Amino acid sequence: MPNPVDFYIKERELMVKTQIEARGIHDKVILKSLREVPRHLFVPEDIRHFAYTDAPLSIGYGQTISQPYIVGLMSEAANIKPTDRVLEIGTGCGYQAAILSKLCQEVYTIEIIELLAQQAQNVIRKLGYTNIKIRIGNGFDGWLEAAPFDAIIATASPKQIPQSLLTQLKLGGRLIIPVGEPHQQNLLRIIKTESGIKEEYLLPVRFVPMIETR
Repeated sequence: MPNPVDFYIKERELMVKTQIEARGIHDKVILKSLREVPRHLFVPEDIRHFAYTDAPLSIGYGQTISQPYIVGLMSEAANIKPTDRVLEIGTGCGYQAAILSKLCQEVYTIEIIELLAQQAQNVIRKLGYTNIKIRIGNGFDGWLEAAPFDAIIATASPKQIPQSLLTQLKLGGRLIIPVGEPHQQNLLRIIKTESGIKEEYLLPVRFVPMIETR
């Protein structure tokens, strides 16, 4: 019988090959990150055997960890460079932030549910990711004092794009965000240009709603 470490390495490799590469994600740095970050440590112990399946999973408090393909797709769509500073709206369990931390210089991530933020912080510290800053707060507000950002990724869906996030985006910056009602959302890439906002449709998705107050 293989030991657990070997088992999960094989599971991650299979996840990358069949769920990510096979569906058109080819950025080598993103693929390397997905192979390295132990997704099973970001989900509850009783469902760890599902950690590398191509599906979102419940992490408690009505929230989910996104399916691996969506994590890869959003990361690639953001066109992140090693010197970038990235804002994430919706820390959740911390998995997307961990992936982003391997792609950029700094990750700022906001979670409105305090217990989730604390759990994510514990896992991130245990794994030694030192370029991630976590804040408990309202994602609609962004992180003004750390702005502007080269890229912003939202892992929860507002009904409309928050103006605050557009304001906190650098010129040339990319905002990857699901927008719409719970039953009908579109994943968009917003690019801030000198002439205004360029909006690109990526695909239909279903994310948890972005919470404004709690």
